[in-house]
This record gives sequence, structure tokens and C-alpha cells, in this order.
Amino acid sequence: MALNQDHTFFVESDEPRQRISPREAAKMIARNKQEMIANELSRLACDEYLEDIMQHMRQMEDETLPDANLIDMQREIQWFMRPYLIDFLIEAHAAFSLLPETLFLTVNLLDRYCSKRVVYKQHYQLVGCAALLIAAKYGDKKDRVPQIHELNNMCCGLYDAGMFTQMEMHVLNTLDWNIGHPTVDFFTQLIVAEERDSREVENMAAYICEIALYHREFVSTKPSVMARSSLALARAILEKPEVPDGEWEHPENVTLLTLSHHLNQPSGTLARKYASPFYSNVSTKLAVFLEQQAAIARIAAPTPAPCEPTQSGKPVDIYGTPHKGLGSVNGVADGYMTPPITPDGANFGQMGKGYQVPPRCPVTPSPQANQAQVYQHTANPSYFASHHVY
Repeated sequence: MALNQDHTFFVESDEPRQRISPREAAKMIARNKQEMIANELSRLACDEYLEDIMQHMRQMEDETLPDANLIDMQREIQWFMRPYLIDFLIEAHAAFSLLPETLFLTVNLLDRYCSKRVVYKQHYQLVGCAALLIAAKYGDKKDRVPQIHELNNMCCGLYDAGMFTQMEMHVLNTLDWNIGHPTVDFFTQLIVAEERDSREVENMAAYICEIALYHREFVSTKPSVMARSSLALARAILEKPEVPDGEWEHPENVTLLTLSHHLNQPSGTLARKYASPFYSNVSTKLAVFLEQQAAIARIAAPTPAPCEPTQSGKPVDIYGTPHKGLGSVNGVADGYMTPPITPDGANFGQMGKGYQVPPRCPVTPSPQANQAQVYQHTANPSYFASHHVY
């Protein structure tokens, strides 16, 4: 019985092995030799131009880094909305089996667009879908690129097909068609290959990097800094030996410390994704590690000190994701309204009948008057997707 490998799993096959002729065998050997020679030439060329390649990547990294301060100036987009959209993008990314770098490129395109254009909250998910389409077309396999009707089904039919196409084109024009971005996955793979880290460490670092996607603090963090910090934190969590990888700069130390403060309440969607054996069950291992650390802290300090109260008497959450009240900014500097401006405007093309929102699937959550604008990952399912296409 032969086993045929199909991407990430094996499928049993009862087909007998076919015998090949000597001529076909010779051709196969010749192709293998050609591939070996090509790989060796690529390796030599990479060693020769590695310094130039890394210099170019770091320049691209600086040029395509989003500015969280500009996103702060959005009129309707609030930071408490971000986890809902990231949950949706992670689920869509998994549903279409896209490459890891596609997810990070999607969020990069989303943040870069939101730092250049005013986005209404009813279009926030549409911008995320357009970014996912662009990222998938840029670096993923053609047969895995999502279809518009599939994304529309995941959005509960909130948008017309033409709206996806128009928003996709508007994102590209806004970014001057500058899509290329060295993602955190790119730098992680380089460090893992150099330091010979295990698959378990790599998966834990990827889990930590995706946790960082939910928080404002890491929007303007360089991918190279995030990759090095997440790998160091992953080795510490899994009790792997430290790697002598040179001196650490201040941004890397700050990123490592801030990451450690955001591990205790990951998104339920993300935790389920990384609880599978394919990802070495790293979300479960992280939860066990945090429980052990909490137990050690309770033994060391049986009576924890109270949080420092504010003037209003409420405790201060210094690690919470920053958010602002509704309508905090009256104007946006150098901003332009995101077409389409209104759901039933002319910019939507041939809609005709207007913008009908199904009552079963609201667009974007709005905070209650006496409700903290903090997303509780473990209690709420993905807000945007009420059903999925798997």
C-alpha cells in the first residue's frame, strides 16, 4: 500500500506502484541533478548577496510600517473593534488554507489603509476582506485565493459583489500598489533556520505573533523586532536553552516585555487554531505555563497589592488596549473619505435598491454607556461571522 503525500497530510492509496522504463528513470535522475545544481547555485548567490537582500528588506520594512497614531485619528473606528475583525480574518484565512505570511500581509495592508483613509465602521470588515483578497493574490496559490461570493457568504451577505471589487481597487490605489512587505513570518523563518530552533518553538512564536495582531501596541512594531522577541519568549515558555544572538536593543526589550503582558487572555478563535497537533498544541502549553506562573506568584505574594486607583476611584489597567470614546476627533489631517461614502450612494455602482443590513448579522459592535470597551476573548465568539465556508 503506497502513501501519497498531499501538502500537510498523507492519504492512503490502494493503487499499485507503476514500474517506470530505464529511459524515464534516466530522465528523472537528470532532473534531480539539475535541481541539486540549481539549489547549490541559489545558495551561493544568496550567500553572496545576503547583505544586500537584508538591507533591502529592512528598507521595505520601514517604508511599509503602519502608524498607529494616525489610526487613532479615525472618527468611527475604535480599537475595541479590532479583535472582532482579526478573529474574522483568522477564521477566513484558515478556511481557505492560506499561507501564514498571507495573514500578516493582510493585517499590514489593513492598517496601512486605515492610517491613510477615513473608514466608516460599516465598511471596516469590507476593507479587511479587500486586504485579504490582495494578500492572497500577491503571495498565495491561485487555487486557494478566496472567491468574492465565498467572502460575501462569510460576511452574511452584507455587501454587493461590486463593493468588494471597488474596495480592493481603492486599497491598491491608496497604497500606490506598494504591496510587498517583509512580514514577521519572513524574519521568523530566517532566525529559525539560523538558530536551528525546533518546530515547537516556531509554532509557539507564530502563536505569540498572532496574539500581537489584536493589540494596538504592536501595530507600529517592526516585523524583525517582533520575530526576534517572539522567538525568545517562545524559548522561555517551552524551557528551551537561550540563544546567544547578540546584543538586544531597547525596542526589542520593550516588545518582549509588552508581549509577555498580553498572553493571559488570547482570543478563543486563535486558541482553538493553535490547539491542534499540527501546531504542536502550543495554545494548551501556553495556558499550562501561565497557570504555573500564576501559582508561583500566589505562593510568593499571598496578598496581592491593590491596583493604583485613578481620580474616579477605578483601578488602572496599564496593559489594556488603548481606546477612545465615540466621536473623539472632529477632523482628520490629510484624510479622505473612503468611497463609498454612504451605503446607498452613487459610488456603489448599480446597487439600485440601497443597502439592506440583515438583522441577524450586525455590522460593527458599539459599546454600551456603562460597558467597558474591552474585548473579552474567552467569552465572545467572532462577531462578524455567523456562519463560515469550510
